[in-house]
Amino acid sequence: MTEKGKSGFSEAGLRRLREVLDRYVESNRIPGLVALVGRGEETHVEAIGTMRHDGGAPMRRDTIFRMASTTKPVVVSATMALVEECRLRLDDPVDRWLPELADRRVLKRADGPLDDTVPARRPITVRDLLTSTCGLGLDTTALGSPMMSAFFEKGVYGQEWMLPAPEPDEWMRRLGTLPLMYQPGERWLYNVSDDVLGVLVARVTGQSFETYLRERVFEPLGMKDTGFHVPADKIDRLPPLYAPDPGTGEFIVADEAEGGHHSRPPAFQSGGGGLDSTVDDYHAYFRMLLNHGTHGTQRILSRPSVELMTTNRLRPEQLAAREAWAREVVHLSHGQGQHGGWGFGMAVRTYRGDFAPVGQFGWDGGAGTSTYADPENQLVGILLTQTGMSTPDSAHAIHDFWTTLYQAIDD
Repeated sequence: MTEKGKSGFSEAGLRRLREVLDRYVESNRIPGLVALVGRGEETHVEAIGTMRHDGGAPMRRDTIFRMASTTKPVVVSATMALVEECRLRLDDPVDRWLPELADRRVLKRADGPLDDTVPARRPITVRDLLTSTCGLGLDTTALGSPMMSAFFEKGVYGQEWMLPAPEPDEWMRRLGTLPLMYQPGERWLYNVSDDVLGVLVARVTGQSFETYLRERVFEPLGMKDTGFHVPADKIDRLPPLYAPDPGTGEFIVADEAEGGHHSRPPAFQSGGGGLDSTVDDYHAYFRMLLNHGTHGTQRILSRPSVELMTTNRLRPEQLAAREAWAREVVHLSHGQGQHGGWGFGMAVRTYRGDFAPVGQFGWDGGAGTSTYADPENQLVGILLTQTGMSTPDSAHAIHDFWTTLYQAIDD
């Protein structure tokens, strides 16, 4: 018999979880990490290793991490709040708010020349942005295509990792000079929609994206350490971001804490990857989603909003390219090929391809972050490192975290 924890995790299972994560730190592949597993009212946190690869301050429960693409599932709540308030409708064209995206031309071939286009069959809608089907996105399988080159040449992406550098109006102007890669609503494409949503929210509300998020989501949830930069009085809680050398594994600092990209307010508050946060703040958000939109006695989002966000919203043909790509890179992406669906701003499992059941929702980030919630088991799991995915180490750690977490369930 295994001893059982109060939370429906076995004590032995939680010990194994720690041992597996310890191994990554002890082998010097990841300097440090913080993991949280929450089930019902019980929360278990492991903080292992140090903030820097050469030692120094230990990782702590309140260490602040660059959330990278795990930003997406959180900030999409702002758009849903505006839909609930009837300030936006799901099938409204966005032209009124984002005139830069009106009257689009669409490439005849996604990898073809930028001047070989046809007119868009219809405007881009709010729903297209929420489902990442607006016709624009990053295609990592075609980095040499004219369109991917144009994203970087025009400075839409490229200066600060994959975060937009110009302020929002200038960023939208640059984006508006490019054609769409696919017709609106035709195909899932990564990242661009999430950044456009932040601009949309700011223009509809007349506030900055962060101000609206803070008032509507972060403050009611008690997410006191979440924002688009880390203020000076908290910067000692932010580790450097490492991008290990793919050949040697040497720890290369991609973004320092003090004086780095996240130490000052950015010109562009990126819904695609700009948030900084902690395990407890993210736990509050994902627990709210598991609670159908409530936090304590407060309602943050309506139940239908949460259901829309956290269940598959895409038809098979919209997802076909993503699924094909994911299957081709399973040996590199460590579980990315096992989702099946996409909601608003996050992946949703529509078939069982590993230990996680159908219905699990969340996402991962290129800075070595992973957050998912599982309605069937009433479970939230969060693993935060600051070891970018230039080597497979953080991706392997994420994979092993989920494997051991599910083995620890004991009820």
